[in-house]
Amino acid sequence: MSVVAHEGVRAVRAALADGAALLAAAGCDTPRLDAEVLLAHAAGTSRERLLLEQDELYGTVARAFESALARRARTREPVAYIIGRRAFRRLELAVDRRALIPRPETELLVDVGLQLPRGAAVIDVGTGCGAVALALAKERPDLRVSAGELSPQALALASENARALGIDITLRRADLLSGLPDEFDAVLANLPYVAEGERELLAPEIAHEPPLALFAGADGLDAIRALIAQAASRERVELLALEVGAGQAGAVAALLRQRRFARVQIERDLAGIERIVVGVRREDG
Repeated sequence: MSVVAHEGVRAVRAALADGAALLAAAGCDTPRLDAEVLLAHAAGTSRERLLLEQDELYGTVARAFESALARRARTREPVAYIIGRRAFRRLELAVDRRALIPRPETELLVDVGLQLPRGAAVIDVGTGCGAVALALAKERPDLRVSAGELSPQALALASENARALGIDITLRRADLLSGLPDEFDAVLANLPYVAEGERELLAPEIAHEPPLALFAGADGLDAIRALIAQAASRERVELLALEVGAGQAGAVAALLRQRRFARVQIERDLAGIERIVVGVRREDG
């Protein structure tokens, strides 16, 4: 299917209808929304302005839209990678295949960080594109925010986002907390939590994301288990908050209790899934 008319101009709504039909046939979950986002990106405008202000689609924009549709339909490449950005809380982040695309549920980690006492030192472990660390530093500039990441490619992306947004965080290359000083009051982490056996069950979009950020052993908890052990060995860490997969919260809560985190609480995401497990070192913490 071509969205380019012979005369080089085509009605926006007709192009969107054709694009949505193509994406629906490819199995995309939100074909109309995807088509609107891709066409707005091709036109260099917002979705709102696209629908309210544009009624024509000229050749160069139509061809860019057609190319984006092909990328989305053929291999189900995520829209965020095609347009190169993703909204996260109050931020617009650059995203690409160097790091996991930040999800809405990960914003709950930021909510936990917002409750920290003034001036606390906090590290976002496995920061990826920097989403949690940058959002927290933006909303709580009094905190001393660090971001740790094993992948040099992902760390470079986080650095690029920090510079582009003008947000000051300390970026550290590290495998979880290994080699880092015991200087953090709180640890936040969205680590890989997909079990190896679930690899073939994932949506086609996820195949485009870096495996290092997704898979963590037979039960999906290898990285989380290691971080809990490291955090528990550090006297200064008072709080550890972890994003987990569906059905993992109970096991992670048990791991925290075994490591003598005195108080453990579980937060649900908007879909009702137990998504964030928070361990506090002392009952009065």
